[in-house]
Amino acid sequence: MAKKNKAVSQPLTEEKEVQTNEVPAVEEVASKKSGKKASKKEEKLKNDKKQDKKGKNSKKNKKNKFSIKQKAKETTSELKKVKWPTFGQVVKRTGVVLAVVVIFAVILFGFDALFGFLFGLMKG
Repeated sequence: MAKKNKAVSQPLTEEKEVQTNEVPAVEEVASKKSGKKASKKEEKLKNDKKQDKKGKNSKKNKKNKFSIKQKAKETTSELKKVKWPTFGQVVKRTGVVLAVVVIFAVILFGFDALFGFLFGLMKG
């Protein structure tokens, strides 16, 4: 026996809300599902968010305005916090880097000479 699908119409209990791009807060969703009315605290938060959106552009402009002078001060203060190496440490580390470069150069030259010699024997 095949079952027939019955279309059940359910009355709408909630009013239609104006759709916006913002995501509802968790508390709002929970209060809507449970059928409870939003508390005063939630309503205040909601109103604050609306006011923040209205004044959003002015806040962005204030936050994004950094002067070159202020940026230079911040940079110099950060550079003062850095623990710089002594001259002796710099010389030692530079010597290590140069030694490693020379060692690898000798190894590469050796392989190049070896493969050049072997290739010359094969060409013959």
